[in-house]
Order: sequence, then structure tokens, then C-alpha cells
Amino acid sequence: MSHQNDPTRNVPYDPLPLTTEDHPSHALYNAPPSPDPNLASFASSQYNASGSSIPTGAAQPRFMGQAALYDSPGGNRDSYASSQHTYPNQGSEYSSSVYALNDAHAAPLAAYRDDPRDNYFAGEPGSLPMTPVGQSRYLEEKRTTYAAPRAKSRRLVMIAGIVAAIILLLLAVIIPVYFAIVKPKLSKDTSSSNSSPGSSGSSGKPSQPGSPTKNAIVTGGDGSKVTTENGTTFIYSNTFGGYWYWDENDPFNNGARAQSWNPALNETFKYGIDKIRGVNLGGWLNTEPSHPSFQFISPALFEQYLTQNPPAVDEWTLSEAMRADTANGGINQLETHYETFITEEDFAQIAAAGLNFVRIPLGYWAIETRAGEPFLANVSWKYFLKAIQWARKYGIRINLDLHSLPGSQNGWNHSGRLGTINFLQGPMGYANAQRSLDYIRILAEFISQPEYSNVVAIFGIVNEPRANVFGYDALSSFYSEAYNIIRTASGIGEGNGPFISFHDGFLARSQWVNFIPNGDRMALDTHPYICFNGQSDAAMSTYVTTPCTTWASAVNDSMTAFGLTTAGEWSNAVTDCGLWLNGVNLGTRYEGTFQDGSTWPKIGSCDTWTNYKAYTDDTKTAMRQFALATMDALQDYFFWTWKIGASSQSGDIESPAWSYQLGLQQGWMPTDPRDAIGVCGGADPFVPPLQSWQTGGAGAGNAAAPIAWPPASITSGGAVTLLPSYTQAGPIPTLSGPSFAATPSANAGNGWANAADTALMYVPIPTCSYLDPWVGDASPPSPLCGGAARRDIDEPAITPAP
Repeated sequence: MSHQNDPTRNVPYDPLPLTTEDHPSHALYNAPPSPDPNLASFASSQYNASGSSIPTGAAQPRFMGQAALYDSPGGNRDSYASSQHTYPNQGSEYSSSVYALNDAHAAPLAAYRDDPRDNYFAGEPGSLPMTPVGQSRYLEEKRTTYAAPRAKSRRLVMIAGIVAAIILLLLAVIIPVYFAIVKPKLSKDTSSSNSSPGSSGSSGKPSQPGSPTKNAIVTGGDGSKVTTENGTTFIYSNTFGGYWYWDENDPFNNGARAQSWNPALNETFKYGIDKIRGVNLGGWLNTEPSHPSFQFISPALFEQYLTQNPPAVDEWTLSEAMRADTANGGINQLETHYETFITEEDFAQIAAAGLNFVRIPLGYWAIETRAGEPFLANVSWKYFLKAIQWARKYGIRINLDLHSLPGSQNGWNHSGRLGTINFLQGPMGYANAQRSLDYIRILAEFISQPEYSNVVAIFGIVNEPRANVFGYDALSSFYSEAYNIIRTASGIGEGNGPFISFHDGFLARSQWVNFIPNGDRMALDTHPYICFNGQSDAAMSTYVTTPCTTWASAVNDSMTAFGLTTAGEWSNAVTDCGLWLNGVNLGTRYEGTFQDGSTWPKIGSCDTWTNYKAYTDDTKTAMRQFALATMDALQDYFFWTWKIGASSQSGDIESPAWSYQLGLQQGWMPTDPRDAIGVCGGADPFVPPLQSWQTGGAGAGNAAAPIAWPPASITSGGAVTLLPSYTQAGPIPTLSGPSFAATPSANAGNGWANAADTALMYVPIPTCSYLDPWVGDASPPSPLCGGAARRDIDEPAITPAP
């Protein structure tokens, strides 16, 4: 049996039915499955028949015969990935799995065989026995028909060789292109996906024949050359059977596949069965990570403004400093960062690393800002659209994570502004929540459009809200209203809009079980880190089983009780060492310098953990084992983060345990994440699939979540009816889609999936006074425009949504 890293094992043949239950009359199919060496149960896996699918625990057969013969007499066996890639000439002998296996003059289908027994097709018209290995009846007949060729001159032989080489070269280019371009048949599972290789994601119709094209090559696999939108090129390296797809004349095509074992974007991703193996793109469109730590991802952005008063410690103060720094480009320096920190090639490398998802943090200022907010408005949305295009090109799915809300949901730097919590807390807590729900609605309407729903598959609506501050009741009420808003935009059931990801708010997972009974496609997000707790100078090797004993069982329980449970963030860090990991100039627990009001004993020097160039082979091996154990324990995950930028002062990466890319380069991250399967031993396993209602199947979809919105009161604010609130009277800042120079008429959608969703935007009431949304604790404004006052105001006329 081939080793799992052998690229030859990744040929994506179709599954072959293997049981007499499927085909009782053919004992040939009663063959045992090939066990998958990735699984802990390799030595004792048993086949449990499940239709015509490969059984759990079985590896893909190396050769596919004419399985379709018995289901469709007179039909033929399609070739590579028959559900998506077939030759158009249905009567051709070359439609079989192996070219020229059959005699061309034999009767259709009856002549096709992959069993050497002479009588296998006995009695069928035109049937002939299979040619013995090493011989060819076809060739022998040809030899008897034609006389031996005359001796050719050396020159003619050379010419023939050159012609043959040219033909082979053309075939090497044309064949893979042909397979990816051929219009596939949508299966039952993907009929609602609206797109397939060679078809538009918006309408399901192929691009018009004769459309002009600038690049003839629209797809490729390992070793192919990729041309980016700015004309630069690179070689695509993917040994896992993945292939990219980009056709300027069909820009919403979803035909790409990240790896052979993952569904292409036009195929159904089976949550709970297909594993989410993802990575965050932290520090890109929201310039920090997503723990109470931040600028360590892109330190060079902040280092130039450390000596200012106040220093740049979050995106708010960074934006203020940049706006004042007109000599160096002003606030547009942020767009330079967007352009350069993550590029198309990063997406290609992510697919090549065996990963199939990216989680992209996004601040609310991608949609708009309001008076006094210094953030660069709207520009990050332009680059999120690029991310969708690049993800589509390389077969990667996106988890859109709304990382920052008005007023701050946790008071940490990554929420946009370090300081107080003004979301669901304080006098502006209700108004800020209203505004946040609008942003959730705008994003949900956009990503639920058929042009984007196959790519943006998960929507994380709030990153790390601190429920320990404003309470479970307030947060669950907000979550319920967000659920209603998203399902209004998308509709109910599989294939309609994204999975909705709810962060646990740092509460026990069990507290969220059934909070929306039979909720349609919901995921629970947790962020398991061990580095921000007590510190130790123990060797990395002592941590290699910690993820298994700490997280595995709890994740399994949650997958059963709640449904899809993901780890939106985790890292290889076991200490809090790293440049600005806890904040700019706030020190570390490990060195006893952390400025959080507590006393931390000094454990040692962080240089041991940050100087990765001095890591020993044993240290790298232990880090890799820790990563594998974490992957297996968490099952569906997003590593934080893909890339760490170098310090402008030292010129080096000073938080190495947080960079997946660096770990691949240095050897402490696995080159194949499937190596993690079974590392924890499979104790107390979750047995897939998820319950059907958890994935949008039978029983899914409430007309409305049961928890009322708004909550009766707000922490540090009082009764909601006595707090400032907004009214729905403003125009909606609908998000626009991309445009394509080659196909200006391509349908990018209008930004709004549900035309019946016509409510207007929450905006201030002109006759009322409001506090600064970021104010913190303060007395209510006067005159008060709370819930009671709002009821006395005439509601605005409803106008159609854009």
C-alpha cells in the first residue's frame, strides 16, 4: 500500500460500489475495502455498506471499472471524476477509465472489461475475452493487415520524432484544460449550488461561445504556471491533486479543487464528515490578531508610530497617526499593507499545504464609518473581494469573521479600539448593538447571493464577545436576532447562505446547547489557547499530548450535543513570548513583565522561544507533534495565523510559534495535515454525521429564533427602554461586487440576496442627543431618545432594498 504522502495515491477516481447489496447479481462487488492508513482504526476497520460510496475507513481503489454498466445498461462508464468531468462523445471507446483497453470493433460496452476471466461477459453480443497481459489483439490484427513499413531515412525518423514530441506537448497542455473546462453534470447534492466547472456561479449558464479571451490556459495542476491579474507569474506546486481554475470569461466558475480528497467548490462540503482544515489571515484586513494580542502580526506598521503621543496601539490610534503623517502617504499606507501582506500566491500556498479553508477577520469599517471614527472606510472590502476571487481560483472556502463592532465587543485592541466595552454594555450598548445587526445584515445579504455562497461558506458574526462582562442573556438575545436576520437574507436549508458561527463568549460549550432549537446550520466557535495561562519553562516535548487530554473529549461531546464545533483560532505557542503578543510594550508573563495589574514571577528569557533559528531538531519535532495532536483533538480548525510579518527593527519574525507559513518552511508544521488523524488515539470519538437538522436537512429551520430581542436590560446601562436607541430611517450602504475588464457584463449581483428584505438602516434620530459610541461609563444624554421616545416617532416609509 502506498504511503499517504505519495502523490500517486491522490488520483481522484470515482468510488466503486463494493457490495452485493448494491449489485446482488454480481459477486465481483463483494470485495473487502482497502483500509485507510490515516485512521486509527486502520488495523481493524470494518466495512459498513452505505450505498455506492466508499465506506468509512476505506481508501480509494486504485482502478475503477465500469461500475455504471449494471445501473444503466447500454450506458458507458465515464472517465475521471465522472460526476464533473466527462468526454462529450458518449459513444466513444475512449470514454472508459483507461484508454484503448477494449477492442475498437467490439460491441459497445459489452466489449469493455477489466477482469481477465474469458467468460466474464460470455453470452453478451460482440463480447471477446480480455487480451492477455503483454499482448494486444488490436496490434496483431494491424500487423496482419499491413505490410511491414519500409526502412525510413534517418532524417525522416528525426522529423517523426519531433512531430511526436510536439503532439505530446500539446496533449500535456490540452488534456488537463479540457477536463476542467468540460461542463459537468450537477449532482443531486450540488443542484442548489448554482455553479459547476465551465458554468457561471450566478446563473448556471455557460459563458457565450466565441467570447474573447486573453489567457487560453484557464486551469492547471501541480507544476503549472499561474498568471496573476497584474501579469506576474509563479509555478503552482500542489502534490495533493488540487487544481486551480480561472477563466476571465467565466469569473464566477466554481470548478477549482484545493486537494483531491476535498470537494470542489461546486460540490457539497459535508460538515461533520469533510474536515475543516483552515488557517486565519490575521493582521491583513484587520491589522492585528484576535486574542487580547494584536500588532505582533504586522509590527512594522506600528513601530514607526511608537514614539508619538499617544502611541499607535490599535487600529484607531494607528489610523489617527497615519492620517497625520501625510509625508509618508497618510492613511493610504493601510491600503499598501492590504496590497502586499496577503497576495494571490498565499492562497495557492495554502492549498498546497493541504488546507481547505481560510478565516478572514474583517472590521465593520469595510462597510462604513461614522463621525469621529478614524478608520479607513470601505477600502478593505475591495481586498475582501479579491480574497473571494483568489479563494475561488484555488478551491478554498472562506469563513468571514466580523472581528470588530462599533463601541468594541471586548475592549481589546483587535476590536478596533483598546479600552472600554460599549457593545451590549453601558449607555450606548443597545444603540451599538442595533448598528452591529445592520452590518451583519448587509454582509449576510451579500454573501448569500449565488455568486458568492459557494465560496463564503461560514459567517462568524462576532469575534470574542466577552459574555462574562455583559452576560449570557444579552449575548444569546443578540445571537438569536442575528440568526433571524441572516436566515431572512439567505433562506432556510442546505445550500441557502452560510453556516452561522457563534463564538462561545468564553462560556462553557454546554451552555449553548439547543439555545436555538433545530437551528439551521449553526457552528459553535471556540479559541483554545494555553499560552495565556500560567507559564512554565518545561521543554516543548512535555506538551505533545496536552491537546488530546485537554480538548479532544470536549470537542467530541459538543459535536454531538450542539453540532458543528470549530476552533476558530489556535497556535503552537505554549508561552506568551513574542513581540507585542500581549500588546505594545506590555511585556510578557514568562519574563515577569506583563503589565496587567498582577504580579507574574519571572520564568526565564523569551529568547529561548522566539529565536527559531536556534531551535534544535528535537524542538521542531516536538512542535510538530503538538500541532498534530491539536489538529486531531480539535477536528475542524483554523490556525492563527498564516503569516507573521518581520519586525522593522530586528528584520526578523519574533513570534514564530504563530506562523503556519514559517512552520512549514522550518519543519515544525506538517506538510500534510492528514498526518494528524488518529494522533490522539480516538478515545470517546464523535461518530459522524451531524444530525440532519444541524446541516440544513430534515427538521432544520425555525421561522424565528425563540429568544426575544432586545434583552430587557443592559449591563451598566439599565433598562433598554431607558437607553439611547436608533431608528430605521437611513439608506442601506449596499456592498458592491467586483468588476472584470474582460467581461464587464458579468453578473456580480446587486449586493442583496433577498429583495423582500426592505427594512432601512438604524440611524440616529435627528431631534435626539447621543453619547459618543465609544464613551464607556457615562450618564445618559438629554433629551433621552430611548425605547419609549422611539415609539412616539412616526416610522419611516419602507422603500425597496437595493
